Amino acid sequence: MKIFIENDACISCGLCVSMCPDIFRIGESGKSELKTDKFDNLESEIKNCVDACPVNAIKVQE
Repeated sequence: MKIFIENDACISCGLCVSMCPDIFRIGESGKSELKTDKFDNLESEIKNCVDACPVNAIKVQE
């Protein structure tokens, strides 16, 4: 599984960070970024973040 964040689309709402703090953080740019590339056993949490993102900035490639 690969996760991509479209920085141009991200509005820095922080929803992904609050839902999945082990995976996402707000970076120096003020936009969401990945904290890790290890996503074992977190697929359902990640899919919830993808579905919840108000601007569809988080993309997953299986």
